[in-house]
Amino acid sequence: MKKDEFQKSTANLKKAVPLMMKNRVSTTPANYALWYTYVDNAIPQLTKEMDSVLEQYGICPPTVGDTLYTNYVASKSETNMNELRASIEVLVTEVAHSMNDTLADTSAFSEMIDKSLGDLSRVENEGMSIDEVMGLVRQLVSESRDIRHSTQFLNSQLNNASSEISRLKNQLVEVQKDALFDSLSSLYNRRSFDKDLQTLCETNQAMCLILLDIDHFKSFNDTYGHLFGDTVIKSIARKLQLSSRDGISAYRFGGEEFALIVPNKSLRIARQFADTSRRTIEKLSIKDRRSGKQVGNITASYGVVEFKKGESPESLIDRADKLLYEAKSLGRNRVMPI
Repeated sequence: MKKDEFQKSTANLKKAVPLMMKNRVSTTPANYALWYTYVDNAIPQLTKEMDSVLEQYGICPPTVGDTLYTNYVASKSETNMNELRASIEVLVTEVAHSMNDTLADTSAFSEMIDKSLGDLSRVENEGMSIDEVMGLVRQLVSESRDIRHSTQFLNSQLNNASSEISRLKNQLVEVQKDALFDSLSSLYNRRSFDKDLQTLCETNQAMCLILLDIDHFKSFNDTYGHLFGDTVIKSIARKLQLSSRDGISAYRFGGEEFALIVPNKSLRIARQFADTSRRTIEKLSIKDRRSGKQVGNITASYGVVEFKKGESPESLIDRADKLLYEAKSLGRNRVMPI
């Protein structure tokens, strides 16, 4: 590494490490890569998105960091996932064996060429018969065919290795995606929610939490079947995703329940957002594939709370859950507090 490159790398690390500490980021190779790339401004779109996140939240929630790493850095960095290590080791071993075999065949072929050339030089010196000369030529052709087969096999192995590497890269992306997202709704999953809320509470970030639950969801499943119920979940998740702007993150909290983290907004603003979301959902109409009819009356109840400095995630969730239960008790399809 050149001196100026080394100095630049050192300067970037001096910027990245304090930022990681401030954002409570664990010191993993992936996180180092993300924050180093951010301070280096090597990918302007990454820098823009990270700046927006830091402006909205004050810190970078773990789930957002993981997503930014996957979207911008992972494809450009070496990864070290335990789930893929065994596959990669097998791949390397197979290619190594093929290369060793080909090298051995090449060495033998080289020795044979030297010997054949030596024998051919005797044609002139010793006056070998045409049959003896043709015998040497046939041996040379046979050995050439063998080495060609060996190199073709190596080329085939290398092509297979290239395909396998591409497959493993795609598998890595899917593994990372599964760790963050819920497969049915495509929203962030409960694990992501727990990590983000824990970090935001520990760092006393201003935020509101919204919990919402689909009304009468069991009756949808009982009447129209579980596939219809899945469609309801996916439709509501899509509405939540489309409406989540200004740093708002949407999660599938569990079953038919969802969560929204609203950064740097008052309870009044968060409640207005929840009521807008509620009115959007009550306009939903979903086609039942079995009967062919449109099903309406899809509604959700909401509980909205504002974070209190020093409050634990459990307390915040409990307060939102109680308000959600109150909304259910008062007739559903409403936002609490009023």
